[in-house]
This record gives sequence, structure tokens and C-alpha cells, in this order.
Amino acid sequence: MSETPRSLDEHTPTTIVYDIAVENANELIALLAHRSNTAADPATREAWWQRVLAVRDARRAVDPLDRQALLDQISLWKTETETLKAGR
Repeated sequence: MSETPRSLDEHTPTTIVYDIAVENANELIALLAHRSNTAADPATREAWWQRVLAVRDARRAVDPLDRQALLDQISLWKTETETLKAGR
């Protein structure tokens, strides 16, 4: 499991924070893609797929040198991943 922002301190290199952010985004994208692929109807399939694309775009847009933006995205993606895994 990926580290949470709480476990990352100022001594953790930003490149590592970036790697963790990408890992979290990729995990979320995989879950969302699975939901899309297994959706019962086309509208639900498309809704999940649009979320895949939104996370992908956010992953691409986050500045790899903006530590706080990376930490914020990790929190958001981790929360959404945990929510999906819990079936909510």
C-alpha cells in the first residue's frame, strides 16, 4: 500500500512524493476502469470511464515539482480509492 501524506515529511524527496502520487493515481484508475468494464449498462459504463479520464488528466496536470499539490492529490486519490474498495 502506498504511503499517505502524513507519513511523508520534509526530508522525503519531491521525486519520491511524485512517484507515490502517480502510483496512487494509477491504482485509482485501475479500479475505475474495472468498474467501467463491468458496468451493467452503457450509461454507467460511460460515467465510470469519464472518471478514469478525469483522474488521468489530473495526474498529467499536477506539477511534479509542486510538493503541496502532489500531497493534495495523494490525499484525494487515496480517499477515493478507499471509498471504492469499501464499496461505497
